[in-house]
Amino acid sequence: MTRHSVPVSRAFEEATLRIGVGDILPLREVPASVKKSIKYGQIAASIREVGIIEPPVVVRDREEPDRYHILDGHLRLEILRDQGTTEVVCLVATEDEAFTYNKRVSRIAIIQEHKMILNAIRKGVPEERLARALNVNISSIRAKRNLLIGMCPEAVELLRDKHVPLNAFTELRKMKPMRQIEAAELMVAMNRYSTGYAKSLVAASPEDQLLAGRRKAVKGLTSDQIALMERESASLDREFRLVEQSYGTDHLDLVLATGYLNRLLDNARIVRHLAQHHAALLDEFQKIADIPNAA
Repeated sequence: MTRHSVPVSRAFEEATLRIGVGDILPLREVPASVKKSIKYGQIAASIREVGIIEPPVVVRDREEPDRYHILDGHLRLEILRDQGTTEVVCLVATEDEAFTYNKRVSRIAIIQEHKMILNAIRKGVPEERLARALNVNISSIRAKRNLLIGMCPEAVELLRDKHVPLNAFTELRKMKPMRQIEAAELMVAMNRYSTGYAKSLVAASPEDQLLAGRRKAVKGLTSDQIALMERESASLDREFRLVEQSYGTDHLDLVLATGYLNRLLDNARIVRHLAQHHAALLDEFQKIADIPNAA
């Protein structure tokens, strides 16, 4: 019996290609506000220290094959321009329809940073080099390395892709595991991840839900006020459980809506048109499509 192979079209050309930075056309400009952000500075420092780790993705111009359009890697390309780099190794997509134009902005959550740092340390990368690559103080690297010590796995899973401040984990570690889970659920439900909110959850926790010796000392609050906060927290927790009852229907509606938006954003022509003529609308569509666990 003869088996016939079915040809499969490649999404990328077989080999990477070294391309002149000036021959790559961006889809959009990188705003000045982005260039001033901490994350932009960290990426720039990382490129200076260890170079490009993930090659940008480009596609050949249909009219001029020696010219290219950037599909993924706008920030990396802009940083290379600013640093005076003249060439960059790229992956070349075979067609622009096979790749979405930066459909999702990859913002690394702190738990993901923690895992990356641990992996790098296990591979023998010194903490000092990591600090230089990320343009941060070495104490920040060590704090992120120890981020999850004292955290229960269930709470970590709830917050794994959330942008939670480092000091908020310091507050969560004051709680016992079950209270950590409840606090993480409330943070997700309220979409509030600030250190101040974490402190308020600690302050509203009954004594028996905190670790020994971690009783809160809240400035300006009497014991009666703290007791009131505890009762209000318990009431909020009951309301949260009621909301859970309608979660299934609401989630289904969200899945249908985000599914439709994802199909739109998977069409490179639509995304290109929106980026050029309705950038603000595209940004809102991306935010909805990127809602965690929606699809």
